[in-house]
Amino acid sequence: MRVLLAGATGTLGAPLVRRLVGAAHDVVGIGRSNAGAERLRQLGATPLLVDVMDRDALLAAVRAERFDAVIHQLTALKKPPMRHADMRPTNALRIDGTAHLLDAARTAGATRFLTQSIVFGYGYRNHGTRLLTEDDPFGTPQGDAFDEHLAAMLSTEKQARTAPGIDGIALRYGLFYGADVDTMAGMLRRRVLPVVRGGGEIPFIHHEDAASATLAALERGEPGAVYNVVDDTPTTFRELTERVAVARGTPPPLTVPRWLLQAGAPYGAALFAGVSMRVSNERARTRLGWAPRYPSVREGVAAS
Repeated sequence: MRVLLAGATGTLGAPLVRRLVGAAHDVVGIGRSNAGAERLRQLGATPLLVDVMDRDALLAAVRAERFDAVIHQLTALKKPPMRHADMRPTNALRIDGTAHLLDAARTAGATRFLTQSIVFGYGYRNHGTRLLTEDDPFGTPQGDAFDEHLAAMLSTEKQARTAPGIDGIALRYGLFYGADVDTMAGMLRRRVLPVVRGGGEIPFIHHEDAASATLAALERGEPGAVYNVVDDTPTTFRELTERVAVARGTPPPLTVPRWLLQAGAPYGAALFAGVSMRVSNERARTRLGWAPRYPSVREGVAAS
């Protein structure tokens, strides 16, 4: 397939480009800098420099092109989000960016569209030990500050899955890690990646496993389907950071009281201390023929 990949220069972009090129797909990657364009060329992709949030420029850039599929992997997260405001640029990419990319897909003749979602759309709360599946409620308002993020997740999924003439697929990833281990290690050295004692267990997914699942969904995903893309072993953010510290020889993460994290980083406090959920990857296993290479952060961090 000829694939237009938005988010090709992000942390998931590089492993995904490698997977797509390795599977003989022709990849055009969207970027916004000359440095990013050069990285894409080195990976075997053709760069397209354009801002997805500029709809007119995006449509002009693809008007003479033809694609079979568009993959939306855009976020605006350069570091772990700590405040609600940190999520708003990504929310805009999930709402307006998705609409613009769907317009680009129609303009360029693409009939397949994959969008990045995330398991936190099941709700920012403690879900107990019940295993959540793709059939559970998603994007339901909670009546609090998290509703804007839930609405953005629901928007990208709904837009993709209901677009006329488009085979839309939503991928609900766990929390990414792997390609950013060195970045996390740097934050640990500077003592700017705090954790709390305990915290909820949340689903993670290594960037390489996320890339392999995305390739499987591109090639074998069912139109209108949703797939959870998570590893087999939910764990705490504290354990992830402790494993990074050991693997990279940094000081252990700074432990702070939960109330202090809540006061200074309300989004991060909920994400890394308040949310707890177990999420099934059975549908991706059975229908996509995919399984995570790294079943837990223990193996994933060691290999990164």
